[in-house]
Parts: sequence; structure tokens; C-alpha cells
Amino acid sequence: MKKILLSCLMFTFFSCESQTKKIEQSNSKQPFKTEALKESDLNKDIQTMKFEITKSEEDWKKQLSADEYAVLREKGTERPYTGEYDKHFEKGHYVCAACENPLFTSETKFDSHCGWPSFDAAIKGSVIYEKDTSYGMQRVEVMCAKCGGHLGHVFDDGPSKTTGMRYCTNSVSIKFIPEK
Repeated sequence: MKKILLSCLMFTFFSCESQTKKIEQSNSKQPFKTEALKESDLNKDIQTMKFEITKSEEDWKKQLSADEYAVLREKGTERPYTGEYDKHFEKGHYVCAACENPLFTSETKFDSHCGWPSFDAAIKGSVIYEKDTSYGMQRVEVMCAKCGGHLGHVFDDGPSKTTGMRYCTNSVSIKFIPEK
């Protein structure tokens, strides 16, 4: 019995050690494969950034719905396939739900089948990027450049015929303005 217990402990130890090495190796990889977004695009000190629109958290709570506040201010994520704009393809543009900063156009929207609205490009200067290592993952967070609201994340698995990027965006963080 002692041999079996000792064997199980040794197996568990070496399995965990192997997993730790895999995580360390994956975290050391460059997160971007395309030239569209580089490491230098990441904001190094987001906490000290001055946004054009700044409000107290109480003011944001008064302005935003509970779901908007959870995503835009607390960096939450809506459930996949539940957002208003996942399968929305009208002509127009998308603005930040908190400050109405223009973020994306309908020309850059595509169906990624991931459950969230996806765009292959943001309007130049409309968003900022920050490295996000939460939940043991290595991702790039996308935020509104005007108010700092959390929009989603950007990945390099978008359409290869365009930018190769996929801005995976929470519907609740954006509003659609139809083309006139």
C-alpha cells in the first residue's frame, strides 16, 4: 500500500512540475504574430494615464447600466452569444457605450463564430492596449482611448485577407450608430 501511495505522490509531483514548465514556456512567447500590433503598442503604465473623460466611480455607476458598469469599469465579460451585436451587420459605426468615442466601422466587422462581436481593425487612435495576464492567460486588453472603458481583447486569429486581427468586443461596451 505504501508503494502505491508513494507512486501516486511521485506521479502527481512530476505531472505538476511538467505543467509549470509548459506554462512558463507559453508565457515567454511573443503574444503577437502579425505586424498589425506590436509589443510597443502596449501601454506600459495604464494606471497613470490621463483620459479625456474622467469620472468618479459613483458617477460612472449613475450613468451606466449595471451590465455596462461591470464590463466597462470592472473589466467584466458578457456571456458568449448573448450580446446584441454578435450577429449584427447593418452599415454604420460603433461607439463606446460610456463616452460615444467612435471605435469601429461596419466595414471591419466580421462573423468570427466566437460569440462576441468581432472586428479586424479599430478606428485609428480610438483604442489603447494593455497586456492582460489574468486567469493564467496571456492576452491583450482593448480599452477606449477617450475614457479608458474596457471593450474586450484583441487576438491575432482574425481574417488573414485583411489585418489578421480579431477585436473580440463585448456588445454591452459599444453602441451602434446606423449609416444615414
